[in-house]
Amino acid sequence: MTAYSRAQFGQAWTDDNGALWGHNGCDTRNDILRRDLDEVTLRPNTNGCVVSSGVLHDPYTGTTIRFLRGSGTSQLVPIDHVVALGDAWQMGAQQWSAARRVDLANDPLNLLAVDETSNNQKGDSDAASWLPTNKSYRCAYVARQVAVKARYGLAVTAAERDSIARVLAGCPTT
Repeated sequence: MTAYSRAQFGQAWTDDNGALWGHNGCDTRNDILRRDLDEVTLRPNTNGCVVSSGVLHDPYTGTTIRFLRGSGTSQLVPIDHVVALGDAWQMGAQQWSAARRVDLANDPLNLLAVDETSNNQKGDSDAASWLPTNKSYRCAYVARQVAVKARYGLAVTAAERDSIARVLAGCPTT
């Protein structure tokens, strides 16, 4: 993690990125909340951008969480980087341009609305050190990690490769 900081991946949730939905007038966090929540209500006069409330069917735990925007509630539904930025940094992103790092940090393929506890437990872990407690989501989670790492040319450790192979061996349709 030498020289790693979140700031190396640009301003959090910037719309100024080259990923899908970049430059659409809405910040990335709200883009992902609109995609991942059900029963979404939007704040008036925000050009359809700001999510006020919704329901998350959390893929990591299988639980349902009601999202309500506010200082005491918004953090209950963070946006997870499936390939954590710290892991990406160690696996090759430290050699990229700043713009490419911003794109990874805001790429919808690499982002999921999840519950706060799982997001905190996962931290900068890769598939060798953390998997969702919801076992029925592990195939999709690992496949998504592989897709992100392939898209961005990120390396995997031997332990991560073995964990990915073990999980995907049990996923005949993934």
